[in-house]
Amino acid sequence: MTDHGGDWAGFLETYGAPPLDFSANISPLGVPESVRRAAEASLAEAGRYPDPLCRALREKLASCHGVPAEWILCGNGAADLIYRLAAARQPKTALVTAPTFSEYENALTLWGCRVSRFPLSEETGFAVTEDILSRITPELDLLFLCEPNNPTGRTTDRRLLKRVLDRCSASGTLLAVDECFSDFLDDPASHTLLDDLHHFENLVILRAFTKSYALAGLRLGYALSQNLSLLEAMARCGPPWAVSGPAQAAGIAALEENLEPLRQLVRRERPRLFAGLTALGCRVCPGEANYLLFFCGAPALPQRLSERGVLIRDCSNYHGLGPGWYRAAVRLEHENTTFLKILEEVL
Repeated sequence: MTDHGGDWAGFLETYGAPPLDFSANISPLGVPESVRRAAEASLAEAGRYPDPLCRALREKLASCHGVPAEWILCGNGAADLIYRLAAARQPKTALVTAPTFSEYENALTLWGCRVSRFPLSEETGFAVTEDILSRITPELDLLFLCEPNNPTGRTTDRRLLKRVLDRCSASGTLLAVDECFSDFLDDPASHTLLDDLHHFENLVILRAFTKSYALAGLRLGYALSQNLSLLEAMARCGPPWAVSGPAQAAGIAALEENLEPLRQLVRRERPRLFAGLTALGCRVCPGEANYLLFFCGAPALPQRLSERGVLIRDCSNYHGLGPGWYRAAVRLEHENTTFLKILEEVL
């Protein structure tokens, strides 16, 4: 068993057929055709090393986000950049929410960092509360926030998020905001901190092509910050040529794609999945992204669903959760219908 969802290979090995995979929060529309063609065409140059600085991709990203290309560092997925950030900064103390993406803490502890957790409670819908402000002090070197959070799908109130950024700036705390799922929000532009990059040197934003463009297999992410010395240190904390030629070509093509159809799909299907899970007696977190966290006390639920060809994410290994907590991706209408039908039969 892996620490993450999307273990289709393990499922295939066990059951002899691919799953209906609700464990990985990836665009159900798949890789856009133009992106696939760009990646395939780039194979004609597979005999050359890829551009180690990802120049064309960074220029395209810079144009899309309204920042200088020098403020962007590309990597082998967001996870690569999380580990590079931990290695470059080597903080003594850090704060993460609980539950949240496990790789923040995994990367930090490799460097002997003392990681504290800010607990998120079901009573408040797993939302970050103002209490986090008291945890941001000059003694705190680094704060990781996932916006929207994985696995809860919740965002931090915009006004509170700005107060967190201000407090981190005043305390000398580096704020790393993971926006890898922001494209699935109903209004991504209203929540991102991209505009704040121009005013805060202590801000790093992480993004990836993994989820929105279904490029999990190509591994492509990027970090944005005006702190050039930090980005340069992150670049040194890993091997060169971290981003393959096909990944760079796919990223450039992906930035020409319109994500509104994907958002419309999620906007339509998320409430239907929420209602279906609730009707089956599950307690469902009001997620805002392309996945839903829910509690179901049925014994051995993942195994029973797997036997019926469905894969969900068992969230019992997340700090702050435990047995009975699961995450399901929002997929196509007929897939969501099939999932709910099978879940009803299993329960």
